[in-house]
Amino acid sequence: MRDGRPALVRQHERMTPPGLLAAWLRERGIPFEVVPSWDGAPAPDPLRYRFVASLGSPYGPNDTHEPAVAEELRLIERAVEEGVPVLGLCFGGEALSAVLGGRVERAPVPELGWREIETDDPEAVPPGPWLEWHYERFATPPGAVELARTPDAVQAFRYGPHLGVQFHPESTVEIVSEWARADAERLARLGVEDWRALLEAPPGRREAARAAAFRLFDAFLARGEREPAKGAGGKERK
Repeated sequence: MRDGRPALVRQHERMTPPGLLAAWLRERGIPFEVVPSWDGAPAPDPLRYRFVASLGSPYGPNDTHEPAVAEELRLIERAVEEGVPVLGLCFGGEALSAVLGGRVERAPVPELGWREIETDDPEAVPPGPWLEWHYERFATPPGAVELARTPDAVQAFRYGPHLGVQFHPESTVEIVSEWARADAERLARLGVEDWRALLEAPPGRREAARAAAFRLFDAFLARGEREPAKGAGGKERK
């Protein structure tokens, strides 16, 4: 039977919309709710949703002094306990790693712009190139399977039905350009003189990135439907 519940998309900043994830959800006919984390409202109950997708953020999961970060960690922890699949994208992947006992730290080399990745499962996590924009990185948490990496950071891991990625399959050049403009001073300190050069892409690359994102989202959804839903304590949830 088709799961009629909507997907929950957690947006952590106005500049981090769901982009290609929303386009995929519409194309697949999956209802969804985009719920901001910055308004101080309690996070929704994950059991109401088919899956939870957590997007990028100006913060990291170690910034637990920020109420929105602490609330997001609680939401992801409950989703994992209840067997609701979690798709973590950049900050969301870092938060998923932290909830599962992984380490999140400042990246020695920020990854900014288009990057290809080394993937062990190209059907589920294509090699890209993907758009990246992060200054922190996660470690593969205990018990998870590392799926992809660059020389500078782990790029994807799987834990049961859950998937965490460090790159931004949901984002477009237009979205990331807004982040680059906001980061102008930080980029200057890093010696980046022309952020536009980091994001340049012909139409073919943009179309390929969109297709790869849809493949990644499809694989996540399919695995979530195959995995048995387990509640807290490892008991199967009917």
